Amino acid sequence: GSLMKVTVLGSGTSQGVPVIACECEVCESINPKDNRKRCSILIEENDTKIGVDTGPDFRQQMLDAKVKSLDAVLFTHEHKDHVAGLDDVRAFNFSSGGKEMDVYATSRVQHALKREFEYVFSANQYPGIPRINLLSIDKRQFQIKDLTIIPIDVLHYKLPVKAFRVKDFAYVTDANYISEEEKKKLLNLDVLILTALRIEKHISHFNLEEAIELIQELKPKKAYLTHISHLMGKHKNVEELLPSDIYLCYDGLELEFN
Repeated sequence: GSLMKVTVLGSGTSQGVPVIACECEVCESINPKDNRKRCSILIEENDTKIGVDTGPDFRQQMLDAKVKSLDAVLFTHEHKDHVAGLDDVRAFNFSSGGKEMDVYATSRVQHALKREFEYVFSANQYPGIPRINLLSIDKRQFQIKDLTIIPIDVLHYKLPVKAFRVKDFAYVTDANYISEEEKKKLLNLDVLILTALRIEKHISHFNLEEAIELIQELKPKKAYLTHISHLMGKHKNVEELLPSDIYLCYDGLELEFN
């Protein structure tokens, strides 16, 4: 079949890197790989383009990746660093002649979106607001044009989060627990992108050691770590410590699949 491409639009944790007012060596690094926007990816195949999460950097990410059209947005969960940029999908409403944006989210995330973006969903529609078609994610797989999306349930401390598998690629962000049942959906992957916040343990994210252990259990051909904090250390130094076939994501990384 045709080639599928995944672009890492953002690989940083909720504050991004550099962090405001921080003077640590990572935040002061001149290596562009140490600059991380908030977590997001773009999945493309032929003319199908799907964004996963619209964090606070969504506008700049769309400009940097020169995205001219978007078929859908998938949400992993409702935290601000994953939803705050939703308003900017209106640019795609305008550029597509008024087409609504398909937005896939669980009922819980939909509830949060209606609260945080009340003006988008209110009866009194102000001109120029984003036009959004909310679609529900549950346990079942679903289609966006030719691509089949398989949702996977993970936990971010106690918060349910959706991970996604498309063909032999999977994206798992903001997690520190995956049940044995759900892990089965993450076998036989060519590439896994997985959250790994920092070296030290954390209440709601896998740390580096836990992420590596999970990767060694799931055995994807390659794995890339994302949602990286300035506390992880410099990109170059961390990459030197990683086992073979495990890498750090960086903003702008492009991965291609058959």
